[in-house]
Amino acid sequence: MLNGMDTRSRAATSDRPPAARTLGAPVAPRPLDPRGDPAVSRSRERCLRGPTDEAPPAPDARIIRNAAVRALLAELVTYPKPGLVSLCDSGSHRDMDATTFVRSSLALRRYFEQAAAAGAAGSPFAVLNRLGREAEARMLRATGGVNTHRGAVFNLGLLAAAAGARGAGERAPLGELLVRRWGPDIAAHRRDAASHGSRISARYGAGGAQAEAAGGFASIYGLALPAYRAVLLEGGSPRQARVQAFFELMARLVDTNLLHRGGPDGLAYAQAQARRFLDAGGVRRPRWHARAVQVHRRLVARWLSPGGSADLLAATLFVAALEG
Repeated sequence: MLNGMDTRSRAATSDRPPAARTLGAPVAPRPLDPRGDPAVSRSRERCLRGPTDEAPPAPDARIIRNAAVRALLAELVTYPKPGLVSLCDSGSHRDMDATTFVRSSLALRRYFEQAAAAGAAGSPFAVLNRLGREAEARMLRATGGVNTHRGAVFNLGLLAAAAGARGAGERAPLGELLVRRWGPDIAAHRRDAASHGSRISARYGAGGAQAEAAGGFASIYGLALPAYRAVLLEGGSPRQARVQAFFELMARLVDTNLLHRGGPDGLAYAQAQARRFLDAGGVRRPRWHARAVQVHRRLVARWLSPGGSADLLAATLFVAALEG
């Protein structure tokens, strides 16, 4: 399909006579001489140099955009993910479901590409902040006013900008690049005082998403990403790796969404449930799925939703996709 027209229909209605469209007799293929193929020569040179000698190319804004949207959708389909929306149910939420999250994710495509381009251009934090606010408005329009991805707009938007700023040959982690370029500005940024995160941070002294980003996403690089990679290296499925990474985050993150819903007791309860799951072997033990579902039901019964951990899971998947 090109611009809404079916190319097959165009060919069928051509006014050329059938004979003019008939292909001639088959042509015998030329013998392949790999020595004269430039692509083969380049591949041979890469093999001789070894994989560590070649600098990685800088991803363009479209690759970064696609990685960000895929990360959001992969977070959505992850289940069991205690208290949160998935394709199976809406968790501890009455105002949103999987369809709401899909609409929100697609509404943010342009934003991630813009953030990546802004990072590549060396734009200041003020530009990233403006792009984020515009993206948040588009998200709310797409969801009918439901906040599905405000945390992801912040986390993934900054990481997309860092990915855009990552030049060819750059091997530094995205979190490190982020701190190097915008860390002080992120730390000094004054958030909307009316937001849940701001109120919870002021009440309980929790750093929240802002502190996480200003510190280079220590929870991603210290907790979630190692857990995710370890499960995959051991032969686990991508779903198992995502669930394990999520429980690692839920067990240790001071999640402002949990504080908002349940106060310190709710946070402590969710963390204890996650630690119990991990201490029993996590996804490496038989019947891990049933045990994770039990944790999900317990959090739903208490109307707890670890949304901060979900945002960082998506960010972890984005980092894993771009850093390998």
